[in-house]
Amino acid sequence: MNKFEIALLVLVSVIIGIIIGGYLFAQSQPRSFLSINRCQNCLSRADLLGLIASVGIQKFPGLIPSVVLETDRTIVVKHPFPLERIHYLIIPKKDIKDIGEISEVNAQYLIDAYLVVRRIIEKEKLSKYQLFTNGPGFQDMTYLHFQLIAE
Repeated sequence: MNKFEIALLVLVSVIIGIIIGGYLFAQSQPRSFLSINRCQNCLSRADLLGLIASVGIQKFPGLIPSVVLETDRTIVVKHPFPLERIHYLIIPKKDIKDIGEISEVNAQYLIDAYLVVRRIIEKEKLSKYQLFTNGPGFQDMTYLHFQLIAE
């Protein structure tokens, strides 16, 4: 290969990468390493996991393991490392970084998430349970999700 062919291959690869990246990240909220000008914890593990979760949930929901229940706005999975006998993650399909980022536009997704929790509570006949979410300082991944835990 001559220098022109190599340069052309690199240019085509960059263009394809931009197109694929634009598609994958189009509905994701900016994470710190994607918005360097507002960077606080660039390349943090939580931001990277949140971005991966955003792309996975929005673009490839069929590839998510241990799905218990799914609606058009919410997906529920068994926690991979459960703290109790019952431990589910309730995840809105809209990329919301944390509870402090909620807006009126997100209301339909949150209402659906709570209705899904109710269905699980009824299905499992739970009477003693916890439902919680973490804020930015306590999140393992920067993506709003709720945890339903019961004995």
